[in-house]
Amino acid sequence: MHPQLTFHRFSNLAPNAFDFRPRQLVLAGWTGRDREAMELHLRDLEAQGIKRPSAMPLYYRVAAGRLTQDTEVQVLGPHTSGEVEPVLFSMRDGLWLGVGSDHTDRKLETHSVAASKQICPKVVAGSLWDCRELAEHWDQLILRSYIIEGAGGDRVLYQEGTFAHILPPAELITGYAGWAGLPVGTVMYCGTLPAKGGIRPSSHFEMELEDPVLKRKLTHAYSVEALPAVE
Repeated sequence: MHPQLTFHRFSNLAPNAFDFRPRQLVLAGWTGRDREAMELHLRDLEAQGIKRPSAMPLYYRVAAGRLTQDTEVQVLGPHTSGEVEPVLFSMRDGLWLGVGSDHTDRKLETHSVAASKQICPKVVAGSLWDCRELAEHWDQLILRSYIIEGAGGDRVLYQEGTFAHILPPAELITGYAGWAGLPVGTVMYCGTLPAKGGIRPSSHFEMELEDPVLKRKLTHAYSVEALPAVE
């Protein structure tokens, strides 16, 4: 049985509560528009022992039960980290946009990217925006994430950039599902942005999606408990 999630959906800036049961979860990877920058990133990953993807973009299927709106998550070992992403929700009345974190096991990633994504929870914020209200200024939407690090527990800007750096949703959807569009009940993570200072773990992750045109934000934060990896 897939989990039932409750969202506050904002259409015409007015919220309404909506229950949603995801049927499939898809993580789109390698979705950057700048192919030259992606090639540099690929070389960095290869230096860390992570293989090149077989295609770009690439679509990973993950169990829908991994989706959560929790503010506390548990992971195995100290080598995981979050990454902020736009998240599309296909519902009977159209597409809705949220913000989520594709939390990933970085140690396992050197052996299998697919397994590294399957093992960790996928956190999503509790509010969504109607995509029809975003079409004219999609590329202006801004993603940000923050982590806590250092002895003083400093809040650090970890990721920041606009949707202009990520392939547009129509292209991602067509690449996965063809011209028929995303089946109702599908949740698609749309890719992320580079981490400032490099990918690293943190016990706290904050994510934010800002609409500078309609002057609103979606936010969510969660703490991370690393469970001991017993051999």
